[in-house]
Amino acid sequence: MKRLFLTILITTLCVFSVTGKAVEQQLQLHGFAAQGLIDVHGSDFVNDDGALTSKLTEVGINASYQLNNNLRLAGQVVYLNGGNRYAEGVRVDYALLDWAAYDSPAWRANIYLGRFKNNHWLYSSSRDIPFARPSIILPQSVYFDGFRDFAVGGDGAAIKISHNNDDYGNFDVNFSYGASPITDKQANIILSEFAKGEVKQDTDIQASIYWQPAFSPWRFGASYLDSDFSYQANDNSDRFFDGGFSFQFYTVNALYEGERWEFSGEVYQERFITKGFYHPLHFKKPVGQGAYLQSRYKLSDELTLLARYERFYSDKNDKKGKKFEAESGGLVPGYFVYHRDATLGLSYDFTSNLRLSFEYHWIQGAGRLTPVVLPNPQMNNNKNWQLWAMHLMYWF
Repeated sequence: MKRLFLTILITTLCVFSVTGKAVEQQLQLHGFAAQGLIDVHGSDFVNDDGALTSKLTEVGINASYQLNNNLRLAGQVVYLNGGNRYAEGVRVDYALLDWAAYDSPAWRANIYLGRFKNNHWLYSSSRDIPFARPSIILPQSVYFDGFRDFAVGGDGAAIKISHNNDDYGNFDVNFSYGASPITDKQANIILSEFAKGEVKQDTDIQASIYWQPAFSPWRFGASYLDSDFSYQANDNSDRFFDGGFSFQFYTVNALYEGERWEFSGEVYQERFITKGFYHPLHFKKPVGQGAYLQSRYKLSDELTLLARYERFYSDKNDKKGKKFEAESGGLVPGYFVYHRDATLGLSYDFTSNLRLSFEYHWIQGAGRLTPVVLPNPQMNNNKNWQLWAMHLMYWF
């Protein structure tokens, strides 16, 4: 089925890239196909044997149909294979009805119903499209791949209100409420293969505000997320117990887009509350922190350079992991509570829709590896590890 889907999807991409001009104006079709190589030394970030792999595949097609001046249908289907980063297979990233509820020269309000996109973080609305991302692998401190499928969007409703002011600039306010289904494959990525019960996202509430001063290349934003998950154990074969997880996430960010230079960064604090799951009386609520600073420079119209540094701590009061290691009886090293990554990369555009990207990461810590709640110190016995990746992307 996977091979059949890939064959159909790639054929569709080729057909529509040739005949796209003949499609009626109210129907817009776009797609992408990206394939790469990734080599990881010292962790199971992608695979368990540490060998060079082609598990860096993204194929997708999206469509938008304008029903009338105020209503639009939009959706995207993708196939992903990222190894241990997220579940392999086909998924619907979004499928929504976009209602332009109000439109004037200064104000605009849109309401989205269905499976909406996450527009709250700096790169959340573009993380699902390889050529729209600033790098092959986004900063894991914020855009953790283990949470990718329910961070891209949710089933429910969202609203976006935009205001343009000649004196004060542009304002965007976003709010969304919903939840995402979690498949067995996704549950294994998050909880491990030993969790035989059912995990579901109960609620996901998000809000954000963005401000771009008048005639400025800068844009500033802040966001809030509150999400609840529940776990129902399988009484027959489960190693774990009924439990619940609550996740609160607060961010501030900034983006500068100049003629040649681009600077961006996000700083956040999170609270991850665990009730039960490990045993019925378990309760823990560490406060984590993270940030990244990124720069891109357009050396020419074709060649762009990238540099980034990021840090993440799952517990701001235990940044070296000494307390965490002691609580595990020494079974899990302290470097599982943090993640530090220095990245260099470049991308070259052969044409307006064909790009080759390359990047190298120097990483310390295992705080952003899957599974999330059951670390694997046997597979990740190196505090310092590296990876490189290259990605060839085509889109129309």
